[in-house]
Amino acid sequence: MAVPWTAPRPRPLGAPVPRPIPWELLPLVVTVLLLAVPLPVPAAGGGGLGPADYASGVLVLCCLARVLRTRSRPLSRTAAVVVGAPAVAIALATVTAADPLAAVPGFVRYLQVFVLVPAAVVLLVRDARDFRAVTGALVVLALVQGAIGVHQYATGTGASYMGEDIRAVGTFGPTDVMGMATVVAYGLLASAALALRTPKGAPVPLRPAAAGAAVLLVVPLGLSFSRGAWIATAVAALAMLTLAGVRRALTVLAVAVAATVVLVGGFGVGSAMIGARLSSITQVTDAPDRSVTDRYTMWAAAESMWREHPLTGVGLKGFPDHRDSHATIGLSSGSDTAGAGQEFLRQPLLSPHNMYLLILSEQGLIGAVAFTGSWAALLVGGVRRLLVRRGALDCGLAAVALTLWQTVDFLYADIGGPSTVLTGVVFGLAARWALAPLGEPVRAAGRVPGPATGTGVRAGERARACTAPAPAPAPGPGSGTAG
Repeated sequence: MAVPWTAPRPRPLGAPVPRPIPWELLPLVVTVLLLAVPLPVPAAGGGGLGPADYASGVLVLCCLARVLRTRSRPLSRTAAVVVGAPAVAIALATVTAADPLAAVPGFVRYLQVFVLVPAAVVLLVRDARDFRAVTGALVVLALVQGAIGVHQYATGTGASYMGEDIRAVGTFGPTDVMGMATVVAYGLLASAALALRTPKGAPVPLRPAAAGAAVLLVVPLGLSFSRGAWIATAVAALAMLTLAGVRRALTVLAVAVAATVVLVGGFGVGSAMIGARLSSITQVTDAPDRSVTDRYTMWAAAESMWREHPLTGVGLKGFPDHRDSHATIGLSSGSDTAGAGQEFLRQPLLSPHNMYLLILSEQGLIGAVAFTGSWAALLVGGVRRLLVRRGALDCGLAAVALTLWQTVDFLYADIGGPSTVLTGVVFGLAARWALAPLGEPVRAAGRVPGPATGTGVRAGERARACTAPAPAPAPGPGSGTAG
């Protein structure tokens, strides 16, 4: 029987020594951690590229150099189809746009986030140690940004919210209010997955440290006042708890409820405003605020664009140019942003704040099918592999939870801002988990296929931390691992 991709186990005498984390993974970890660097104040409607975006370019180049050096097939057929399907839709939407030259920046951005960075993650993350190194970087980034966000709320130096500068936005500023919420949610889910399924042989303090990090990150997530991030986190966390087991789910839910009562009820951490924000979720049809009204109006405009161009949409970066001709008079001219060290700025509404409708309006049915099909394949494949209990379950829980969070959050948000590069990292981790073979034999000599790429590597190199040693064969002729 094939040996599963699993947590570290005691190494028997004569077994290959697990390899250290390779230097090729450094650009990936640096790409994540660079999002803790404060960015300059962007112009209205702008944003530009940040240090993490440039690091992701280095990441892709390093991955390409590794493929050329090893002269190996980079991806299996399944991985190439799932990861590469959006590239076809992106290219088609670019060449069919009214102004293909203006669509080129959108082509580059989509290719970076949904094709190149995920493919690089699949190729560079070779085992559970690498996977945990990346999710560990997500947790560190979340703790840093969360600490800054809590400080902003406590000192009144955050983004403007209901007339007060108290909204926690971290280093992302008021023009990217979803940035810190996204980062904190990623870190919360990654640390919770490690606490729920701590790998065997891990240091004893690892589980309580991971659980503590998850509880601490609830505070900045609440102080972000991001309803979409709250909903997505709740859905992903409940799914992760269910997959981890009923007993664990009940225990963690009890701890989470107790922590929430202490933090919000006992210390009064944003209790009044968080309560008002929660109640506004159920008032989107009765008495919606201006942000909800604008969002509904832009959703209707995106749907109208798709009806005029059902197959290929209006082209990448075409939503702002077609918005006014399809939106009703109720749409405001922009959203007001201020605070967190920035002056008042009127931010134009350049997208429908719904990733699915953005793709549908700009890329039509072809793009919608390519993207949603790719994401659905990653989610279904990840859940399937987790249900059969094959592999490092903490990695599987994190991959499925992060993918589910992203797909739910896309109902209320789209790509944009410095944190966008992390979307590519998340989909890469999901692909690495979902598309890896369910089991690989470890042979005494010769070559065995690589994890998800079809790349040949020596058996000694494959017996690392994420692969358990094969059971000893019974004596006698024909002995060996079961087929």
